[in-house]
Amino acid sequence: MKQSVKNIKTPVPRIAAVHDLSGYGRASLTVAIPVLSAMGMQVCPLPTAVLSSQTGSIKDFSFFDLTAQMQEIAEKWENLDLYFDSVYSGFLGSPAQVDIVERLMASLGKKESIFLVDPVLGDDGKLYPTQTDEIVKNMRRLAAKADIITPNFTEVCFLLDVPYEEKISTKQAKDCLKALADMGNSKKKKSVIITSAPCEEEHIVRIIAYDTENKQFWQAKSPRVPVSYPGTGDTFSSVLLGALLQKDSLPMAMARAGRFVYEAMHMTYSYNTPYIDGIMLERTLPRLACREYLPFEEF
Repeated sequence: MKQSVKNIKTPVPRIAAVHDLSGYGRASLTVAIPVLSAMGMQVCPLPTAVLSSQTGSIKDFSFFDLTAQMQEIAEKWENLDLYFDSVYSGFLGSPAQVDIVERLMASLGKKESIFLVDPVLGDDGKLYPTQTDEIVKNMRRLAAKADIITPNFTEVCFLLDVPYEEKISTKQAKDCLKALADMGNSKKKKSVIITSAPCEEEHIVRIIAYDTENKQFWQAKSPRVPVSYPGTGDTFSSVLLGALLQKDSLPMAMARAGRFVYEAMHMTYSYNTPYIDGIMLERTLPRLACREYLPFEEF
């Protein structure tokens, strides 16, 4: 007997997580699944690619594009009449995968579903090795249709097609946030969060956000940990989404995600582990239950 799941709501929010699967180095799905599960969410992974490792500072890695498999999985999900409380996309392995993500949101999202795009394109002013100009172009289209986007500042520059700068003024930061919110001339109100935004204070990391519904700019700051770990952006976006589905406000969710990433990086740094390993997520997941936040304010 076939059991239909159409329009059946469950007490556990269901998320379609469209990310790559990296075997080594805590990133993408190996971060999103445990974080969101610990926050009480059902994560349905849709792998975009399988990699031998995360690609930050690792030149010798394997990459298997799963675009064709994604098409088939999306069709099977549609046949099941599944719905998702969120479609959450991260690393995309080909330009065509943008179409698949858009299709998922259109066919399996609900009116109140959250469409979160983490436009994983690059860092430190450069594209990641697997990303291309065509993927950047398509990512702009996807970001324009999102409810929330969470780029780092390098990705902001690629999305807006502007030169990368290490330092920007507060006015420039606000202009970037507004420009991203207005992408595509869409009438849809979306929120923008920029992680690792340029900050005049050298030893501080700043996160900035623009809430288009209330037309408010927010920021949260944390001490800078003197090392860079892969997967921190994936971790931030995953905690942010979980917090929003738990009904935190946008600035609260931003501050909660920032606090968790800072605590995880600080703890990992104390163990002096190889940075390519990523943050020691296994030791820090219990902190998600504490609902700890960075101080946040309007700016």
